[in-house]
Amino acid sequence: MTVLRRYFGQEIFRAVSFVLMALLLLTSFFDLMSEIGAVTKDGYRLQHALMVIGLSLPGKAYDLMPIAVLIGSIYVLAQFAANSEFTIMRAASMSSWTAAKILMRIAAVFIVVTFVLGEIVAPKTEKIAKTIKAEAQGGPLTQEFRSGMWTKDLIREDGLNGAVLGVRFLNVHKVSQTRELLGVKIYEFDKDFQLMRQINAERGEYVRSHVWKLSNVVETSFPRNIASEEILDAKTIHVDSKELTSEITPNILSVLFIEPDRMSAYELSSYTQHLADNKQSTKRYDMAFWKKMTYPISILVMMALALPFAYLHARDGGISLRIFSGIMLGMVFYLVNSLFSHLGLINTWPPFVTALFPSFIFSLLALAGLRYVERH
Repeated sequence: MTVLRRYFGQEIFRAVSFVLMALLLLTSFFDLMSEIGAVTKDGYRLQHALMVIGLSLPGKAYDLMPIAVLIGSIYVLAQFAANSEFTIMRAASMSSWTAAKILMRIAAVFIVVTFVLGEIVAPKTEKIAKTIKAEAQGGPLTQEFRSGMWTKDLIREDGLNGAVLGVRFLNVHKVSQTRELLGVKIYEFDKDFQLMRQINAERGEYVRSHVWKLSNVVETSFPRNIASEEILDAKTIHVDSKELTSEITPNILSVLFIEPDRMSAYELSSYTQHLADNKQSTKRYDMAFWKKMTYPISILVMMALALPFAYLHARDGGISLRIFSGIMLGMVFYLVNSLFSHLGLINTWPPFVTALFPSFIFSLLALAGLRYVERH
């Protein structure tokens, strides 16, 4: 069986690598066509576009890995069937369960590769690509909202600890490549959601753990008479600098510029916890987190879907037809996976169930296909 595992592994690794490279080249071509529209003479140039596309390849490989595994595995198993190799293996007492175990071991390697791409490589390259594009276009990082970026924080008695005194809403117009905040507006409310203070600052610099140094600050206070709850005259002061202690860090801000699907599970978990602590909706990030956690399972499902193709005879269709069937199955899986993510957000379905449901459906399809070919 060791020889068989090595033979299966070599052929499938070679085929999957070829398919993945072809898919990456195809998607990169379309990305290049899209980026060319943003190329300018003095700013964002062709070399920048190529760098951005190159840095996006790990994320693309992460997305396309299940499809590549399915098509590559179907091609290899169809070749084995066409050359009667699989028939000889079965005659030599290789059962369906043995073949499935061999494929699952091979799938484990692709799962590790997919995990490394999704958790380590892709999140970092995505941030670098965003930075390169922003620098080339001559502007800071910014979200698509006209009002800039918004986030929420709790005001505590001792800065990061102690009793909660109120809430703080932070609005940042732009964030520079050095993670410096530009155009900062802060609105602080008490526990009754009465406005206590408004702070406008030209810049914000992260100087040490959970401490921001605001520059050119205009602070307006709205004091209240505790007994009558009457609003007193507002007081405005101007200072050159002011330190602000907050749970918000550059790492938390940086995740806001990346799509949740491109974030690592660790980043998603940390940011989801931050949102939960501040009583904010976590649905979108919960869904992305569980998709990250269950996505490697799709590799196993794709391998299981490919196994029945080894039992088909030449009269049941040639290799080209089987590869086409594999492409269609892979595309259907990709579309169903995306569809259920959006349906889960709209209908507030449990994130874990929603993320796992497409893989569960296709695993049943794989079992049904294997049962069919064994009977016929």
